[in-house]
Order: sequence, then C-alpha cells, then structure tokens
Amino acid sequence: MQRIEPGFRESLVDYLRKNHADICRHWFDDIEPSEIRDGVLRLIVREPVQLKYLQRCCGPQFTEAAQNVTGRLLVVRFVSPEDEARIEARIDGKGGKGSAFAPEADAESSERPAWLDEQMLLSPDYTFDSFVVGPGNRLAHAAAQAVVAKPGRAYNPYFIHGGVGLGKTHLLHAICQELLRNQPSMRLCFISCNAFMDLFHDAVKAGRMTDFRNRFRTADVLVIDDIHFLSKHEQTQEEFFHTFNALYQLQKQIILSSDAAPTEIPDLEERLTSRFSAGLVARIERPCFETRVSIVKAKAELHSLDLPDDVPSYVAAKIDTNIRELEGALTRIRGVAMAAGQPISLDLAKQALDGELSSRSGNAPSLQAIIESVTRFYDVKLTDLLSKKRNKSIAMPRQVCMYLARKHTRFSLEEIGGYFGGRDHTTVMHAVRTIEQKADSDGKIQSEVDRIEQDLLQRSNR
Repeated sequence: MQRIEPGFRESLVDYLRKNHADICRHWFDDIEPSEIRDGVLRLIVREPVQLKYLQRCCGPQFTEAAQNVTGRLLVVRFVSPEDEARIEARIDGKGGKGSAFAPEADAESSERPAWLDEQMLLSPDYTFDSFVVGPGNRLAHAAAQAVVAKPGRAYNPYFIHGGVGLGKTHLLHAICQELLRNQPSMRLCFISCNAFMDLFHDAVKAGRMTDFRNRFRTADVLVIDDIHFLSKHEQTQEEFFHTFNALYQLQKQIILSSDAAPTEIPDLEERLTSRFSAGLVARIERPCFETRVSIVKAKAELHSLDLPDDVPSYVAAKIDTNIRELEGALTRIRGVAMAAGQPISLDLAKQALDGELSSRSGNAPSLQAIIESVTRFYDVKLTDLLSKKRNKSIAMPRQVCMYLARKHTRFSLEEIGGYFGGRDHTTVMHAVRTIEQKADSDGKIQSEVDRIEQDLLQRSNR
C-alpha cells in the first residue's frame, strides 16, 4: 500500500490539462485521491453523475496521467465514498492484507441506484448552474425549474423545441440531475427517441413486450430527446401513445424535446400532436450577442481556460449560429494556443478562427442558415421540407437544401437525411447527384444555387 504524496492531485490534473485538455473540467479539482494498493489507484468522486461519467469516458486518460506522475505501472479506479468505505472495511477486516480491489469490482458492481438506466449517460457539464439564460430561452429555463420543483404537476407534458445546438439537451440533462439530487430513489428514464424505437423493435422481435412496457410505464419521469424522429414510424407511435397515456394518467412527469413544435412534426398522428401540446410547449431561440458572450465565458470557465475580456466578444460576434458552433470555436482556439505554446489572446483567436473558416471555403454556413436561405428564396415552409410531399415546388428546394448541406457542412449523409424528416442516406445521395446534374445542364438551376450560396456567404460574413 502506498499513501498519496501531497500535491499529487494537482500534478495529476496538471498533466491532464497539458495532454488531454478536451476532457478536463473545473470539477476535477474536487476528486480525492485515496491510496495506491496492488497496482490500483483509487480516486474518490462524490457526485454520482460525475462518477459514472468518469468511469465511462475518462479511465484511459487518468491512468496515463497517473503512470506518468508516479512513474509506476498502475491503473485508475473511480469510486464513490460508499465504495471506498466498503474497501477500507474489507482491508481492515483482513488485517491490512489482501487485495483492495478485485478486478472491476466495487467501483462498478456495487448496488446501483434504482434510477440508473444503462441507456442514460448524464453529462456533468449540463447543469442549471452552467445554463446561460437569455431572452431566447428564458421561458424554457423557468418551466424546466418548475418541473423540477413539482414533477407531474407543474407542466405535464413539458415539450421543448428549437433548432440544432441551442440548448435543448442541456436542459434535459439539468432537469434529470436536479430531480435525482432532490429524490435519489426516483425512477427516471432518460433516452433518445432512436434508442426507444430500437428497443421497441427488439422487444417485438424477441417477444418481450411485457418487459419493454414495464420498463417505461413504471417510470416516475420519462425524458425523451429528439421525439420528432417518431415521424413516419406508425407502429412505434402507437406504442408510445399508450405509454404516454399510462404515465399521464398516473401523473408521472413526461418531458420531450424536438427540433420542431408538435404541430410542425411531419407524419405525426394527430392524437400525439394534441397530447404533446396539452402541457407547456416552450421554444428556444438562437442566442443574442450578449447571451453568446456569456456562453463563451461559461464554457471557458468549465474547461478552466483563461480568456482575455475581448476574446468572448470576438467569438460571439464571429459566430451567431448556435452553442455547438461557439463551443467548437473555443476548442479550436484552445488547440491553436496549445500547439503554439502561447496564452490565448485576441490575435491568436483571430488566427484560429480565420484559419478554420478559410479552410472551409469562407465562413461556412450552418445547416440552419442553409435552410433559412433556401426557404426564403423559394418561399416554402420548413414543415413542407420535412414532410412527405413530393411535388416539384417542395422536392426541388429540399434537394437544394441537402446539396448545400453536404457541400458546406460536416454532417454525414445519415445526419442530413435524419434532419430532413428521417430520410435515409441514399435519398441524400440522390438529391446531391440530382442538383449537380441539373446545375450542369440547366443554367437557371445553377443561377438559383449560386444566388443562395451568395446570400449565405454575405450573411456569414456579417
């Protein structure tokens, strides 16, 4: 057994920040080293959500850091205070002899809380404290806190919708963490719509529908992200309808998120639309400049980045799309600073962002910006683009959207198809080829695409 030397934690975290900055969080300073025994370094983590996150995502990086700091071949195990107490009791009971850690033992195999669902991995980053409130999300944030205070009674169902990367998932994670902190024994199920559908189809094939229904209809809180993917899945909609009713009648809380409002989700049964709209429907808008500045500062604090006052303002002025783009910009700035061995400055931030944007053929537009430009140019509605309609006045703009999304964004064919009403990648490939061929043979089509691209470039350079 080896006791931990003073300053060990600081050395461990310092190594991680220099070599694995992408995983580092300010709360790493709260991790408590215990001891090294039988080649195992135990690190105590008090927050359950942080513990599971570290166990799932950060083991190899912490092991590498510990080996470099100690100069010994060892492995890291993250444990809860309860795990640590059991280990100490076992060691004391053996007179200080024996293994402190059977392989993969206490940290992972101690009795799990009833709420823990293997489909769910809550992010410690997404809490109410780290959520930046602004004019575009104030209602959604206030309603989320009301749901936490009175689950099943305040707003049921609670439906959040808005564009990609605007903070919907952040709010869902924050709600879940706060509910579990207030009521640790609560049976909470947090799952994506795609995972729900996969589990449903697997249950049907295996003849285990009773188990499937018990899993979801006995929850105290059911949280489903991206519920718009129910579109066109009639059998799954039927099952979810009955799951929704069962929970609602028992006054169990239902929380849903979507890229579109209930009435704008294409091919969704009217009875589901009416139920989704029966509680509170809250829209999250794109953040204004002041909110974007606050978001950049909050993300920098989370990653323990020291930013001069002018950098958040520059980033917020440069990127006005969504939170994911802001976070991506901050990651690029941090990477350039580390590669250059320089502190972050305004000049360095300009170098990082201008270099990235120019490598993407100018200030690359977001998927949301592409859709807005196309719908404005052709005077069509977003709901029509996402629908099954195949008339030329809708199909052509939809194909242009897919073509431009493939050309100007980093989204995969599957991701683009999923955004446009759950279409598969072959549909996107066909759309891209169609526009390319039409643009080559039809000057009018080429002119339209050029004008839309010009509009996108002008807007992204503002």
